[in-house]
Amino acid sequence: MFQPKFQISPRLSKALMEIEACRQAVSDLPVTVKLLDSLRKSARLVSTHYSTQIEGNRLTQEQVQEVVLQGGTFPNRERDEQEVRNYYLALDYVDALIADMGELTQAQVKKLHGLVMTGKEKPTPYRDGQNVIRDSASGGVVYMPPEAKDVPHLMTEFVAWLKAEQTSHELPAPVMAGLAHYQFATIHPYYDGNGRTARLLTNLLLHQAGYGLKGIYSLEEYYARDLGAYYEALTVGPSHNYYMGREDADLSNWLEYFCLGMADAFSTVRARATEESKRQNIDQGKELRKLDARQRQVLVLFENDPYITTKQIADHLGIHRRTALNLCNGWVKSGFLIQYGEARKSRKYGLAR
Repeated sequence: MFQPKFQISPRLSKALMEIEACRQAVSDLPVTVKLLDSLRKSARLVSTHYSTQIEGNRLTQEQVQEVVLQGGTFPNRERDEQEVRNYYLALDYVDALIADMGELTQAQVKKLHGLVMTGKEKPTPYRDGQNVIRDSASGGVVYMPPEAKDVPHLMTEFVAWLKAEQTSHELPAPVMAGLAHYQFATIHPYYDGNGRTARLLTNLLLHQAGYGLKGIYSLEEYYARDLGAYYEALTVGPSHNYYMGREDADLSNWLEYFCLGMADAFSTVRARATEESKRQNIDQGKELRKLDARQRQVLVLFENDPYITTKQIADHLGIHRRTALNLCNGWVKSGFLIQYGEARKSRKYGLAR
């Protein structure tokens, strides 16, 4: 089993306190559904831009938006365009996993990687050979991941560790997510796409742990601002070889870097959301007037969570769950809600407007 070594330093402790303060502050802000939807879309585009830029994508943020939302194309940028489309599709899959609230499986990890690499929800097998990460300038070996024969076992241990942590809640959620990011990148289960998949998994785990910040933050910009610091933080242990110290290295410095970045991203969101909430018009005008009384009441539930259940709706409206289910079926048909999942126990709904 993966047994990470680290210490909670004063800097890490301070970062965790800042993360918690921002999380609570954003949760308490009176942000309207319309504004929340706008902020979420913006965050998704920012994440797509910076996470692919880290891997060498040459599209600007404006070009990413044009490609993803408008189907735009640019000369000699076909590969870059496909990368951002794939990543945006992978974010949709992450949203579906968040709504499902189930335990992470290796099959889901493989599907996520499949979307990153091909844009299709088809599981990709782990690498079948050795890969080596080299410095692009000098050609020197930066990191030699574990052998391919060890990858399935390491991934099984990794997923089992995640399940245990999500059940016990022994570690603070940001620490758990940071360790998961590190371990996936260290196992390096694929020839390519490991970094993008690791960052998507981090996003998923934080949302599942209640640190999704309403879906309006992006950690990727912090990494992209100083790629040298990002890769240096991931480089721990006395050797570039996984088996010569990397597998049981002290991860304290990486966790400090990760949580400081998370605190930075959360602080930025807090400031922006606070400013936007001051400017917003609480009465959403024409859009609100199109909704019936019950739909307006249900909108309140989306201020704290992008997904809700029939039980939440029934409790909020004071009606029977069967009545709430019938309402939801009608609202899905009318385009007010989007349904995620088929099974009644795991079914959730997102806002379609």
